[in-house]
Amino acid sequence: MTQYPWEVVLDYTCQLGEGPVWDAQNGRILWLDILPGDIHSFDPVSREHRVFNAGQMVGAIALQPSGTLRAALQHGFYDISLENETLTPLADPEAHLPGNRFNDGKLDPAGRFWAGTMSLDDTPGAGALYRLDHDGSVTPKIQNVSCSNGLAWSLDARTMYFIDSPTRQVVAYDYDKATGDISNPRVAIQFDEADGLPDGMTIDRAGMLWIALWDGWSVVRCNPHTGERLARIPLPAARITSCTFGGSQLQDLYITSAKTGISGGDLQQQPLAGSLFVVKALEI
Repeated sequence: MTQYPWEVVLDYTCQLGEGPVWDAQNGRILWLDILPGDIHSFDPVSREHRVFNAGQMVGAIALQPSGTLRAALQHGFYDISLENETLTPLADPEAHLPGNRFNDGKLDPAGRFWAGTMSLDDTPGAGALYRLDHDGSVTPKIQNVSCSNGLAWSLDARTMYFIDSPTRQVVAYDYDKATGDISNPRVAIQFDEADGLPDGMTIDRAGMLWIALWDGWSVVRCNPHTGERLARIPLPAARITSCTFGGSQLQDLYITSAKTGISGGDLQQQPLAGSLFVVKALEI
């Protein structure tokens, strides 16, 4: 069995760490603390750690070619400049639903921003997955979502993978890069209750999915074509939230975690909960 030695990136813990994004242009890892609305950046060479507060809960960020961030915040879609510390509102498709917030999101292969919502009180089916197009239009693509989470696209840009956490499934959709349309949903990966809940995910150069498991103490590598588990990275925190590849050759796997909702006694047993972890030089 392959061993995956993890490291703590820096001595800092988030309430609800999420949404890691590698900023190749600046050689830094970005990630979120959703509840206080913090966007973190860390340069692993200089070890500079910066925090930008968005003024509201922040569910997802994606790096645009311009270097600005496209973001899904509590109150809709924004563009954010970390350098200028500015927020530009774009659209709020759920302004009529103050009990919801945005959660995970990513850019698709054509550069459209996809992000989904969830209820603040975990009401089942209260959320949706939206697509923000280049012209600023917003389209709901999947309705009746309970906790919109991981997104990934296949290497050939013909399949989209999506996680609604309480279903314990990764669902595959046919994806049309030209139009952004999705169709033909089918279950690619099914998790059991003992696994925890699938949360954020990323895809590797072999087309395999790396999936963070909330209350599962791990990240698992799965084959989306067969559903097979290929590898597991055990971690010292129960609530593993997401992961992404980073480093000069995208050789390192950065992993976020949370400590929110963990009682004091349990938190003493996992003092690293909420940390940003990295597995370096991951062999695929």
